[in-house]
Amino acid sequence: MDDFFWWIVLIGFAAQLVDGALGMAYGLTSTSLLISIGLPPAQASATVHAAEIFTTAVSGTSHHFARNVDWKMVRTLAIAGSIGGAAGAALLSSGIGEYLAPFVALYLSALGVLVIAKAVRKVQPPAAMRGLAPLGLVGGFLDAVGGGGWGPIVSSTLVYRGHAEPHRMLGTSAASEFFVTVMITVTFAGHFGLESFGMAALALVIGGVPAAPLAAVLVRIIPRKPLMIAVGLLIVILGGFGIYRFVSALLVA
Repeated sequence: MDDFFWWIVLIGFAAQLVDGALGMAYGLTSTSLLISIGLPPAQASATVHAAEIFTTAVSGTSHHFARNVDWKMVRTLAIAGSIGGAAGAALLSSGIGEYLAPFVALYLSALGVLVIAKAVRKVQPPAAMRGLAPLGLVGGFLDAVGGGGWGPIVSSTLVYRGHAEPHRMLGTSAASEFFVTVMITVTFAGHFGLESFGMAALALVIGGVPAAPLAAVLVRIIPRKPLMIAVGLLIVILGGFGIYRFVSALLVA
C-alpha cells in the first residue's frame, strides 16, 4: 500500500469519471499506465478488465437507475461483444494482437472527426439503428486486444449514428460493457491464471467504483452538442496518440 498504489487509485478514479460521462477511456488510460510501469500488454489488459468487472457493474447499474439504458440494444451488443471479446483475449494471449494497434488508432481518429462534424452540423438522425451485432463483435474484439476500446468503438459509433440522445446511447453501451468485460476476464484468467491480476487491479477498483455514480449523473446534465464534441475530441486525441506511438516505435526500430 505504498504511494504508487494510491497513484493508481487516483488514475482509476479519473479514468472512470471520464469513461462514465463520455463512454470511453477507462481501459485505454489504465492500460497505458500499467504498460508504462513494465507490464506486458496481455497482462495489462487482463488486469484492467478484472478491475472493470466492478466498475462496469456500478456504471451500468447507475445508468439504469438514471434511465439511460435501452435493454433491447444491450442484449444484442452484449452477446456479440462477448464473442468478439473472447476471441480478442485469446489472440492477445498468443502474442500477435499488438500488430492491430495502428489500424485501431486510424479508425478512432476518423470516427472522432465524424462525431464532431455531426455535432457541429446538426445532422438528422437515421430512422433506425442497424448493425448492432457486427458493432458489438468488433468492439469486443478490439477492447480485448487494446486493453480498452469498447467506449471509443461502440459508444462513439452509437452517438454518431444518433438513434437517441447521447446520454441514452452512452448508458446502453456502459451496460453492455459489463457482460463483455466478464467474458474477456474469464478468457484471460484461463490463459494466465487468477494470480496475474495482482494489486494493480484492486487499486483500479478502489479508484473507479466511487466515480461511476457521479459520472452517470453528469452525463444527463451535459447538453447534447458539448457532449458530442467532447466525445469526438477525446476519440481524435486517443487515436492520434496511438498513431504517434506506433510511428515512434518504427523510427526507433
